[in-house]
Amino acid sequence: MSVKSSGLLDELSEILNSHQVTVNETILEQHGKDESYHRPSSPDIVVFPESAGEVSAIVKLAAAHHTPIIPFGLGTSLEGHVIPYDKGITIDFSRMNKVLEVREKDFLVKVQPGVTRSQLNKELKKYGLFFSVDPGADATLGGMAATNASGTTSVKYGVMRDQVRDLEVVLPDGEVIHTGSMAQKSSSGYHLNSLFVGSEGTLGCITELTLRVYGIPEHIVAARASFNQINDAVEAVVSILQAGIPIARVELVDEPSMIQVNRFSETDYKEKPTLFLEFHGNEAGLQQDVEFTKEIVADHDCEEIVFEEDTAARNRLWEARHNLAYAYVHGNPGRKLMVTDVCVPISELSGAVQYARKRLEELELIGGILGHVGDGNYHTSLMIDLNDPEEVKRAEIYNEQIVEYALERNGTCTGEHGVGVGKMKYQLREHGGALQVMEKIKLALDPNELFNPHKLVHKKKEEQK
Repeated sequence: MSVKSSGLLDELSEILNSHQVTVNETILEQHGKDESYHRPSSPDIVVFPESAGEVSAIVKLAAAHHTPIIPFGLGTSLEGHVIPYDKGITIDFSRMNKVLEVREKDFLVKVQPGVTRSQLNKELKKYGLFFSVDPGADATLGGMAATNASGTTSVKYGVMRDQVRDLEVVLPDGEVIHTGSMAQKSSSGYHLNSLFVGSEGTLGCITELTLRVYGIPEHIVAARASFNQINDAVEAVVSILQAGIPIARVELVDEPSMIQVNRFSETDYKEKPTLFLEFHGNEAGLQQDVEFTKEIVADHDCEEIVFEEDTAARNRLWEARHNLAYAYVHGNPGRKLMVTDVCVPISELSGAVQYARKRLEELELIGGILGHVGDGNYHTSLMIDLNDPEEVKRAEIYNEQIVEYALERNGTCTGEHGVGVGKMKYQLREHGGALQVMEKIKLALDPNELFNPHKLVHKKKEEQK
């Protein structure tokens, strides 16, 4: 039965204004895809709530009509998280985009889920504060919490899960709950923040977040360190971490990727395996860290290290790094970007990156290796021709091989992009019996499996009998 014939569309129009409900084909198509290579599929309806009360009312109507619910931020995800393969209602949170409260003395901020990372930092700058998680894309904070996003600064400040103090969540039955408090720590009850952060919209809709923020560092220094061999660059990272240098960012960009950086960003960086680094702190302390880092990278045959203290130069460096995905897309017209995402223990990182490069060459795929190597997380940006089934197959084989390599070394199939539909097939291999616990939690909170169905974990009740 279509949503129109079921009466659901009319009922939604009764609880929301006309501009908050649409079945416009163009808007449906926009909400039927993300930035991944996964097959698109449009929802039946898109709604634009403006409060938790409206989200609750939408969820209750959907439950009554047994209609799936898919939360949607900006569609920047990379594993098909927001694609509604079961149709249903996509809840677009773009109109819930207010910074509700800045508690500068508590280093906390309360926001709605549609607030973007750059929007929040623009507001926080007035208070001398910043929000640390930087995944590259200007994603919404609700989406970043849903996927437990991380990024370039995770090595120092932690991932999204580390920043969440409290969430307001609408459960699949429409009930609105809070998962935490504003206290710095608590030993009370189950840790529901960690349950909902990373749940990818399968357990509830996040309608408000209370997040930890930080003081803007007194002094910032960035650097580029070029190496002849990629394993020298990786081993240099390990040595920097072992030395206890409080580095804020350390990113690996391999030689093919540096070529793309220069072409797209019109820079003239050395086209060698390169580390992009950044240090936060006071000027005297940073000078010691910089000198120590110079000694360490020299021990690993660093060819050149260039430091940038000027704000414009630092911004240009990180803009080039963040635009690398777009550099690959523009440099390979007619091809689609596929980004792999695994994380391994730091001691296994050098071998993992060398293995990834070797397999990339053996399978004759176009791409480069980069990543947030300070926490063992690396990616391969593959440019594939979706019209060439044989090439698509080779890309799939490559992805499976580097995932298996990571899992064999007690790593994970996804360090930051999430599971969505793309990594579901690895969940049993990675989690074993713990996957059944996750499935039971899913069914306890969402017994009809209407919240982002067939994503992250999925096991029908009849299959568990």
